[in-house]
Amino acid sequence: MRILIMGGTRFIGVYLTRLLVNQGHEVVLFNRGNKPAPVGGVTQIHGDRTNPDDLINQLSSEQFDAIFDNNGRELSDTKPLADLFKGKVRHFVYMSSAGVYLKSDQMPYIEGDAVDPNSRHRGKYETETYLAQQGLPFTALRPTYIYGPQNYNDLEAWFFDRIVRDRPIPIPGHGQHLTQLGHVSDLAQAMALILETPCAIRQIYNISGERFVTFDGLARACAAAAGQPIDRLKLVHYDPKAFDFGKRKAFPMRTQHFFASIHKAKNDLHWEPHYDLLSGLKDSFEHDYLAQGRDRSEIDFSVDDEILAAV
Repeated sequence: MRILIMGGTRFIGVYLTRLLVNQGHEVVLFNRGNKPAPVGGVTQIHGDRTNPDDLINQLSSEQFDAIFDNNGRELSDTKPLADLFKGKVRHFVYMSSAGVYLKSDQMPYIEGDAVDPNSRHRGKYETETYLAQQGLPFTALRPTYIYGPQNYNDLEAWFFDRIVRDRPIPIPGHGQHLTQLGHVSDLAQAMALILETPCAIRQIYNISGERFVTFDGLARACAAAAGQPIDRLKLVHYDPKAFDFGKRKAFPMRTQHFFASIHKAKNDLHWEPHYDLLSGLKDSFEHDYLAQGRDRSEIDFSVDDEILAAV
């Protein structure tokens, strides 16, 4: 297949590009050109996706069998691309988010659950709806928290920063909120399998790891991945409503239960996550955190210190 990936040089796109190239597909990346392609033999078309004229000028003469839109956050990001290739592609795969779901008394989230109209991921759901209304052969993916080497969001690294420096780990609430992480490599595998699965068209899939974990349990798993004794770990629980952090981020995850069923993806795509949580965290710690020298970097712990001083 000839496949277009929007982005392709950061995190998810890197893993997906490598995988599709290894499978023999012709991969084309559309991005601003700020970073090199992750593998050789990949064509890059440079442009700004937020400028519809760039999309039209650069892509209107191109033909693709499939498109992966990994970085469209708002409907305005994806609509010009979808309109340009309506009726011209066999598959349009959109990266949505499990963040679209409305808080519920019943967990885990399943794909038919209600969405939150006020979610900060509202643009994701609006894009899913538009793709369906336009009759595109789309598939939408709703991952929970994505982790793994090259993660540009401070998630597992937030825990590693404190663990390797033997600092207390401030955790909001009681530490027993359940959450869920999925390794980026497993996400890329699921994305590639979509292309081989006709029944995935016009479907939505939750994609993540197999099991759920508490905030406290995640901290302990990160310590184990970093080779640190669990009994040395100091977890400090606090009430986040007692603080005004402004725009500063005190914790890398939302303080709520947040996990989703991946049964539908496993069944339809014949997909299984390769990484369990510990092996995935070890991969991230060894091949990214240590490899990048972050354990030796200067980290701003001022928010932590504010919490610890008050608790």
